[in-house]
Amino acid sequence: MGSSGGDYGLKGTLRELFSYKSGIFGLVFLLLLIFISIYAVFTIPYSEAIALWRGQEGVYLENPRNAQPSWITYFGNNLPKTIKIDSSVENAEGITKIVTQVPGSDIKLMKIKYSFEYDYDAFPSEFNIFFSAEFNESAPLLKIYWKKPGNTTQIKLLDYILKSKNDKLYLSRNQKVSEKLLQHTIDVLGTHPAIILPVEMSLFAVEDETMNSTTTAEPLKGIYEMTIEGTVFGEGSDVDGRLIVYGKIHGLAGTDHLRRDLTVAILWGTPIALAFGLTASLTISLLQLVLATVSGYYGGRVDSLIQRFTEIYMILPFLPILIMIAAFYKFNIWILLIVIIILSVFGGGVKSSRALVMQIKEYQYIEAAKAYGASSKRIIFLYIIPKILPPIVPGLIGSVPGYVFLEAALAFLGLGDPKLPTWGKVINDSFSEGALYKGLHYWVLEPALMLVLTAFAFSFLGFALDKIVNPKLKEV
Repeated sequence: MGSSGGDYGLKGTLRELFSYKSGIFGLVFLLLLIFISIYAVFTIPYSEAIALWRGQEGVYLENPRNAQPSWITYFGNNLPKTIKIDSSVENAEGITKIVTQVPGSDIKLMKIKYSFEYDYDAFPSEFNIFFSAEFNESAPLLKIYWKKPGNTTQIKLLDYILKSKNDKLYLSRNQKVSEKLLQHTIDVLGTHPAIILPVEMSLFAVEDETMNSTTTAEPLKGIYEMTIEGTVFGEGSDVDGRLIVYGKIHGLAGTDHLRRDLTVAILWGTPIALAFGLTASLTISLLQLVLATVSGYYGGRVDSLIQRFTEIYMILPFLPILIMIAAFYKFNIWILLIVIIILSVFGGGVKSSRALVMQIKEYQYIEAAKAYGASSKRIIFLYIIPKILPPIVPGLIGSVPGYVFLEAALAFLGLGDPKLPTWGKVINDSFSEGALYKGLHYWVLEPALMLVLTAFAFSFLGFALDKIVNPKLKEV
C-alpha cells in the first residue's frame, strides 16, 4: 500500500494518507481539533476568554458551583437546572409585584411574589437573592416568606434590612434562615432531627419523617412561592430582587469550584495546545535539522563542536531542569515555549539527521554541484535539507503530543501559565480540590480526553506518514 516513489506533494501525500486507516483516523481527529480551535477563537475572543477564566467582575456569580455537564441528564439523571427569576424584568413569568403608596407620606409598601415549578429528583445546590434597589437615607425593610407546594401556610424565613443598593443575600449560608427552618422541621417531626438539613434541602424537602436525615430526605415536586414584603422610604425608592435557585448541571462541560464554566477552558485549551505543540515541534525539528546538516556537511572542528554540545545536552536531565527553571521564574506560556526550545535544540535528532547528511553529501549530484561552483549555503539549503526533510516529517508530527503533554504536566504541577485556560490547569485545579474524591469525574475526564484526542490525532498521522516515506513498514 505504501508509495515506492518520491511523490511527497500535497495531493500525493493526501492520497497516500487516505490509503491507511491510521492516516484517516489521524486526519479526522486533527480536523476536529482544528474546528474546535477556530470555533473557540471566533466565538470567545482571547481577551474575553482570559477575563472569563479569571472570573472578573463576578461574571460567574450566578453559576452553580461544581455543577456537572448538562448532557449527564441523557443518562437518566434528572438533576436540577439553575432557576433565575428577576422582578426587574417587565412581564417576567412567575413574578407578581405590587407597590402601594401610604397616604400622606413618602412610604411605600411593596410585595413581590416569585412562583416557579420544581420537578427534579435532586435538591438544588444553593439558594440566593441578589437585590437592586434605589433609596436615599433609610434602607428598605424586608420580610421574606417561603411556601411549599400543597401548603396553605407560609414559613417566615427572615427580617432583612438592605445593606447597599446592590446587596446579596446568601440564604443558603444565613444562620437565621437555618434556625427558622430547623424550628419548622422540629414542628413537623415533633422532635429534633438526627441530622440538621442544609437550608437548600430543608426548603425543598418533603415534610415527613424523611426530613430526619440528609440521606433519607427527598425533594418535593410542585409549585413553590417566595414572597418579599417590603417597606421603602423616600420618593423614587424601589427594590427588585433576582432569585437564583442554583442547579447541579450547567453548560457543555460543567463548572469548577470557582463557578467558572469549564467550556471556556476546554475550548480555548485546544488552540493553545495546538499552537504550543506545533510551534515547539516544528521549531526544534528545523533547528536540529539545520545543525545536523551543518555538522555533517562541514565536518572537522564544526562537526566536533556541535556533536560535543549534543552529547552534553543528551545527558542533562531535561525535565528536572525545566521544572527547576519554571519553579524559580514564573513564565507565561510563550516564554516557557522559548525555554523548552533552548533546552531541546541540541537533542538526539541532531545525531540521527547527521547520519543521513553523511550519506547524502557523498552522492554524485552533490559533487556535481560543488564542481560547477555552488556555494555551501546553496548546497545545504537547496540540495541536502530537501532530501532529508521527508524522513524527518513523521517524527516532527509525532512529537507534537509530547510537547502538549509537557505543557499540561507543568501546569498540573502548578508551574504553567496561571492566566491561561489550559487543559493542564483544569486538571491541576481538579486535583487540588479533590474532584475524584468528591465524585466530580467530569472535571478530570474532559481535559484528559482532549489530551488523548490530541495524542491520537498526531500519533496516527505521524505513523501513517512514516509508512509513506518508509514503504517497507507494514500495515498494523
